[in-house]
Formats: sequence, C-alpha cells, structure tokens
Amino acid sequence: MNPRLRVIPLGGLGEIGKNMLALECGDDIIIVDCGVQFPEEDMLGVDLIIPDITYLVEHADRVRGILITHGHEDHIGALPFVLQRLDVPVYAPRLAHGMITVRTRGSRGIRDATVEAIEPGEDYRFGDSFVANWFRVCHSIPDAMGIAIKTPLGTVIHTGDFKIDHTPVDGRTIDLASLAGYGSEGVLLLLSDSTYAEVPGYTPSERLVGEALDRAIRDAPGRVMVATFASLISRIQQVVDAAERSGRKVGIVGRSMVDNIHVASDMGYLTLPPGILLPLNEIRRLPPEQVVLLTTGSQGEPTSALVRIANREHRDVNVMPGDTVIISATPIPGNELPVSRTIDNLLRQEARVIYDRIATVHVHGHASQEELKMVLNLVRPRYFVPVHGEYRHLMAHAQIAWDLGVAESGIFVLEDGDVLQLSEGSAEVVERVSAGPIYIDGPSTRDHRSEVLSQRKDLSKDGVVVVVISTDQRTGHPVGEVKTVSTGFMDDSETGSLFEDLASRVSETLNGEGGLGDQPDQLTSKVRETARRFIFGETRRRPIIIPVVLEV
Repeated sequence: MNPRLRVIPLGGLGEIGKNMLALECGDDIIIVDCGVQFPEEDMLGVDLIIPDITYLVEHADRVRGILITHGHEDHIGALPFVLQRLDVPVYAPRLAHGMITVRTRGSRGIRDATVEAIEPGEDYRFGDSFVANWFRVCHSIPDAMGIAIKTPLGTVIHTGDFKIDHTPVDGRTIDLASLAGYGSEGVLLLLSDSTYAEVPGYTPSERLVGEALDRAIRDAPGRVMVATFASLISRIQQVVDAAERSGRKVGIVGRSMVDNIHVASDMGYLTLPPGILLPLNEIRRLPPEQVVLLTTGSQGEPTSALVRIANREHRDVNVMPGDTVIISATPIPGNELPVSRTIDNLLRQEARVIYDRIATVHVHGHASQEELKMVLNLVRPRYFVPVHGEYRHLMAHAQIAWDLGVAESGIFVLEDGDVLQLSEGSAEVVERVSAGPIYIDGPSTRDHRSEVLSQRKDLSKDGVVVVVISTDQRTGHPVGEVKTVSTGFMDDSETGSLFEDLASRVSETLNGEGGLGDQPDQLTSKVRETARRFIFGETRRRPIIIPVVLEV
C-alpha cells in the first residue's frame, strides 16, 4: 500500500501566533510547536488563545511526541494546557527545554510531563514513520532550530522562525550547509517562515541593535527603562552588556522576565557580570544615572509592567521626568494601537521614548525576501507550504517561490484546519478539521461559539438593563410597580423619563396578557421582548435585558 503523509496546520497559518502543525503518516502523528496567541482588545476577559486540539485528542493513541523549534511563547506557551489533554513527550532545544520545564513544574496535572532536551544533528525516531533531526537557525532567541523530518515519502523541512544573520549575538549562525545537503539529496516538502515575506532585501543583524542600545544607554541623562520580550534572551544580553559599559546596575520588572533571565543564566545562555543585577529595593537607592530597568510590555499588553508604569498603576516603579524609555520591539500586527497608547502615556509624564521608528533599537527575527529566496533555492523542494503569518504573508511567500520556479509539483497556501495529503506523485487538500481558536478565560476554556464571550461584547456596546417584576406568590400574577436598574447603558441625566415610561409599558403589556402568571418562562420572555422593543424605539440602542421575577 502506498504511504500517505497528511499535513495538518492547527495554528499559525492565516494569523500571527499559536503555531502548531501536525504530520500524520501510517499509525503515527507528530506535532511541531505548541504556541499561544495573545488576545486583542475586543476579547474581553480572555487571557490567552490556544490551538484547538480536538483532532489530536481524538487520535491521542497515535500521537508520538511534540517537537519544539524554539522557546518563544507563540511556540511553547500552550504546552501547559495541551499536556493536560495529551500525555505525550515533548522534545525541545536546550534553552526551550529549560523554559518549558519551569512552566510544567508549576502546572497542575502535568508535573510529571516528559520533556527531553535534544541535540542538533542527532536522529530521533517517532514510531515507524518519522525520524527527526534538528538543525540550527538564527532567530531572536538562542537555540532556535529548524527540523528535518524523514518520512516514508521523503524528507520534510520545517524551518521554524528564522533569519540569516552572519553576526548573531551568540555567535551561532544558521546551518546553511545542512539545508544545502538536504536539498541535494531531495526534499519532498518545505514548510517555511513567512512572517516578513512582504519585506524586501535582508533583515539587519542583531549587532546593529547592540550598537544603538549602547549609544542610547550611554547618552541617557537619567534612568533608563528597556522594554522587550521576556524570551528575547539575545536582546537582554545586549542591554546587560551596555549597562555594564555605562557603569549602571540592572533591575528586572515583570515576573516572566525574572523567570526567563534566571533560566537562561543558569543554563549559560545569558552572561551576567557579578553584581550587575540588583533587586528593586536596592535599585531605588541608586542615583537615576546609574540605573537600567528591564521590563515586559513591549506589545502594550494591558497587565504588563511597562503598561502599568505608563498608566501610573505599578506599585514599585513610577516614571520620573528625565527617564529614557526604550521599546526594543516592533508591534505585532494588531498591537499597534496599545503600543502607541503606551508611548503617549509615557511622553505625558515627561519621559523620552525611543522606539523602532526613530532609532535602530530593534530588528525583527524573521527572514526578509532575499533570505527566503536563499532557503528556497538551497532546498528546492517538490512541494512548498508557507507557514507562520497572516494570509497576505503566506501569499507573498508563495509568490516568491512561484517567481523562483521552485516547488513545481505544487505550492499550497493553507489555513488552520486544512488537511494537505501527499502520496506518490500527487498532493491535494482533502478535508478540514476543527481548528478554531480556544480562549483561556481564567480557569475556563471557551471556543468561538461561546455565549459568554458574545454576551461580554454585547455588554461592552450598550450595557445592561435589569427589569424587576413582583408577582403574587399564590396566584403568580404581577403586583406592585415595575422597577428598572441599568449599568453601562446611559447616564442618569440622559435617561429622563425613559425608565418610568418603560415601567408603564411593561405593566400595560403584562396586565393585558391572560394566564402568564402561571407560566414564569413566558412572563420573563414577554418582559424581555417588550423592554427590548421599547428601548430600541426610544434610544436606537440594544442593551442586554435581564428580567428578574420576585415572589411576594
């Protein structure tokens, strides 16, 4: 029987974040990455978004492992949730392994999860169908890897997130020789990072950022705050080095930043000169010109340290006139508005703010067009699937491959849930599986059909109106006056006689109905419908109507 390979993206295609992709062949399934996505402003109360793993849970007995490319949250952040439902081993590069271990150690139900540290260049077998071999790439975190996966049909290359940086901070360049070697042997399928496929030229080296940070910290007249991703270890190293050269001490603000710095330092991925890090209570005693603070919040996340500082809500740190704030990151698509708001709030407090539009304090960690072309030309796959990016990024990457004339057997622009099936001599999208977003809402998980999230959106638009009716306990008929209470609907000065008129209308409706007193459900339904029509007719607004029936 001819083998078939199924490629099933469950996250990261047509969007930024929650990267997850499954490969299925014979009786075996492996998963590449397991990331989260951060909520947008209209996702009220949502903490995180993770991939829908319904398909994997239904075939859990065939899942052989989760293969991680690197330690960013959009590639490992969903593991604490996924491992509660899938009891499978995780294989990750050493730094990502350390970060994952910290997360799983403190999570209920997965303290005994198996997390293996891999070594690049070694083969790892998964069932009868897959043999994986990790290879080094450059990204904005040490130990970033791509994965070459041998299958019965041929080799699949997954680049992970990458760029081609000839002068990376950690000195480890992308393993182009391995890519060329796989290309010369023949590659069945290439899955390649598309995040910056619209950007012409080459991505600048991290070295440029180090020079810009060095100048900004050296020239700052007072205290310096640097906001970046908590997992951007290379950038943190550059800040620490610049602080040492300027005779400054470093304080850390933000729990995730503290955790990652400790893990990276303990594992040797971050070099901290003796005495460079001080707790915040000691940092406060130093003159401002001797201080650098490292914070989270470069994406304008509402609960992050920098945003709380900008909003004057942080209990330990306040902005002082003369502070220099460096935002060493580019807003992820969709985060532009909260980042701009954070910058404005800092400027209002007389801070000097330096960000990517006015200085080279950040370069992204993803390949631009010329680097994507280089990888496509080295690998020369039979089939190509662009991954990691919004739909326009995937299309731009597909166009690059088309223009180069590679992957002549097929270029497929997929979205989450599409199932691409490859067999001898053919490839086609054969079905779709469940792959919508799953929202982490405190202790609860909800999908896109959740009435709770829909109701929150409605409440955020026009508020809520509560209509209280009293009924006779013996007869069930309405008695007394109808009372109305509202929240988030209109100011008292705006309502005038609206609620008095509403109460009269509801009373008239109920008094004109026969028999409703014995049917509470019909009573509340009639009150809700009457109030909805009346309020919309008077105000053109649609608040949530909550009837409350009290027995007296």
